[in-house]
Amino acid sequence: MPLITLPDGSQREYDAPISIAEIAADIGPGLAKAAIAGKVDDKPVDLSRKVSHDARVAILTERDEEGLEVIRHSTAHLMAQAVKQLYPEAQVTIGPVIENGFYYDFAYERPFTPEDLEKIEKRMKELAREGHEVHREVMPRDQAIEYFKRIGEDYKAEIISDIPEHEEIGLYTQGDFTDLCRGPHVPHTGKLKAFKLMKVAGAYWRGDSNNEMLQRIYGTAWGSKKDLKAYLHRLEEAEKRDHRRLGKQMDLFHFQEEAPGMVFWHDKGWRLYRTVENYMREHLERHGYQEINTPQILDRSLWERSGHWEKFSDDMFTTHVENRDYAVKPMNCPGHLQVYNQGLKSYRDLPLRMAEFGTVHRNEPSGTLHGLLRARRFTQDDAHIFCTEDQLQAEVTDLIEQIFEVYSRFGFNDVSLALSTRPEKRVGSDNLWDKAEDALEKSLNDQGLDFRHQPGEGAFYGPKIEFTLHDTIGRAWQCGTIQVDFSMPGRLGAEFVNEQGDREPPVMIHRAIFGSLERFVGILIEHYAGDLPLWLAPRHAVVMGITDKHADYAAEVARDLRSRGVRAQTDLRNEKIGFKIREHSLAHVPYMLIVGDREREERSVAVRKRDGEDLGSIGLDELGRRFEDEIHSRK
Repeated sequence: MPLITLPDGSQREYDAPISIAEIAADIGPGLAKAAIAGKVDDKPVDLSRKVSHDARVAILTERDEEGLEVIRHSTAHLMAQAVKQLYPEAQVTIGPVIENGFYYDFAYERPFTPEDLEKIEKRMKELAREGHEVHREVMPRDQAIEYFKRIGEDYKAEIISDIPEHEEIGLYTQGDFTDLCRGPHVPHTGKLKAFKLMKVAGAYWRGDSNNEMLQRIYGTAWGSKKDLKAYLHRLEEAEKRDHRRLGKQMDLFHFQEEAPGMVFWHDKGWRLYRTVENYMREHLERHGYQEINTPQILDRSLWERSGHWEKFSDDMFTTHVENRDYAVKPMNCPGHLQVYNQGLKSYRDLPLRMAEFGTVHRNEPSGTLHGLLRARRFTQDDAHIFCTEDQLQAEVTDLIEQIFEVYSRFGFNDVSLALSTRPEKRVGSDNLWDKAEDALEKSLNDQGLDFRHQPGEGAFYGPKIEFTLHDTIGRAWQCGTIQVDFSMPGRLGAEFVNEQGDREPPVMIHRAIFGSLERFVGILIEHYAGDLPLWLAPRHAVVMGITDKHADYAAEVARDLRSRGVRAQTDLRNEKIGFKIREHSLAHVPYMLIVGDREREERSVAVRKRDGEDLGSIGLDELGRRFEDEIHSRK
């Protein structure tokens, strides 16, 4: 007689083992119709799974994130079934769920074309409408290997051969298609109503470049057609906002093969970058930080003592000089500890806050590079706070407030938080991890902040709070972190003299707000679709004369504005004024200033905004004051 406890705490008792589908039907017909899968004691299962013991049970629908994963995984199988029906010689390999969708890798004799994708998607829709039931069965490992070899699926047989001998293999069948999978899946293909195939790309078998190249078909799947439509609209918006396209259009930066993953900043882009950096430098001054700078290259022995060599050596750029191994720094913390170690510190010196705009290099795989958002060379707004255990709580609380303050200034008010706790491979005792995790969680709770737990996602040296920004089209960008570290100071010999006159290691807080300045600039460009607030815009205004005879006055206007801190330039080309206005609007210059005979006589300018709004004629002094107010307000 299983006793079932539901998510709301209510309980239901049954006389015999009961399936998840039957539990949903007992709760209500609406839930039974919406049900996709279930969870038993937090483990996802099929609706057909019988529960014979006392358990916690939840019913998953398309509204649940885990339910959406089931839909996407099932849609990957639907795609594989369609491919096998249309192209019987194709072999099916691996097809996982990814963010917003899924992919499946296929071995096939020729490249799939866009026309193939249209055919596959059409067949998927037909199979979905046919409503094939999805059945799970269990097969002994060796029998499963033989089965897949017999039907010509050698890749599946190879996957199973790596599974321990005595394990049973889960297989899912829908219509004429059977696939290896641990599940769960939707009960029938009719549950799959909103999907689209997106693109084809190459992928090595098992991610190894020594293996054969396969074809990866990407798709997206959602719980409803409305959600699919909204997602495709977001993709269109994201394409319009792509910082790489806007960077070229606005003449901000470029990349080239001679320096993969490393940005070449142009004058306008570097002005934007420095504006962001200078704002953070002002923030550091207000909050009592020392700004330091540390070497780019450090001896391997230091990275070994800090623990980074064991964890990150494959991602480091290294060199060998005069019988010594060096690494270009992938992070700044070991260098900051070397600065801290210069001179014995007292508890009266703490907290000691050190910050660096530290340029780091990481050997990211070339296939993952993505403009400013994923680079090999970038600059972190890195800071480390050395404090006592008694000061830890106050420092973390203050840091949380600072981070929200900074994000708000840049127009990000939708911020979500996560607490990432101890990973399996870590340094330091459980007692120290308890202290660190408790300090972070208490600071979040004391401020009444909502956050999610991410077990096992902490750094190897300490837990962390992660700050994720949400932009104007709903995309999430993980940027800031606060990490508490009880281990690295001791590993690298950092000490202070406590109130009792004894020496002990300080607590070290690792903190970044932007994370990477390059990435944050890329996020800003996409968030504002290039229409940056005036204080951030690399050019505030362009002054244009109607004819050549107005060039002297246009230059005078530009000089006057520059003397007030306005980033103004002239455009004195022999082009029609409408052409120049359109060109600078496309370059996202906030203000176009036009001068002619009347403006020269009245000491004024005709003002037009980049969105097309005509502000009319404004006196030069009044215009200067307007610019000063708007820039200094940072709105």
